[in-house]
Amino acid sequence: MATTLREILLTPENEPHVIDDCLALIDAQVSEASGVSGAAVKVAYKTASAFMSGYMRKTVTTMLPDIVAALESYWTDFNASGGSDFGDYLSKNGEQVAESLLGVSDAHAAKSDRPTIIKAYHAVRGGAARHIEATLPAVGKVVAKYAA
Repeated sequence: MATTLREILLTPENEPHVIDDCLALIDAQVSEASGVSGAAVKVAYKTASAFMSGYMRKTVTTMLPDIVAALESYWTDFNASGGSDFGDYLSKNGEQVAESLLGVSDAHAAKSDRPTIIKAYHAVRGGAARHIEATLPAVGKVVAKYAA
């Protein structure tokens, strides 16, 4: 039985579906974003999506192993605690989880050679933790879908 997130989410059978679910989650969260920071997120997302065909899929595909690695310790702690809802667990640790995930995106942004994407990322980076924290219950549901 698979016990790590890597063993659950990054199998050849699951990974393409996880990527699809992540893209759907991103689309939903961006469309729900509101206020000034939500508008900035929508502009940045539109910039990234329009950058080139398939850019968002390629980005999620590239980042997914690092995202899974960033979530691995939370998954281990969640299972050790006997929790029943990973999204709830992530939310209760929201600030720390958001910073872990932002570490992944910061590292990828630092390696990017695309000034337009870097500029869009830096435009939303300041308020990104709040948006990530709001998404954590949905992230938990994606994981639970494959861990079941």
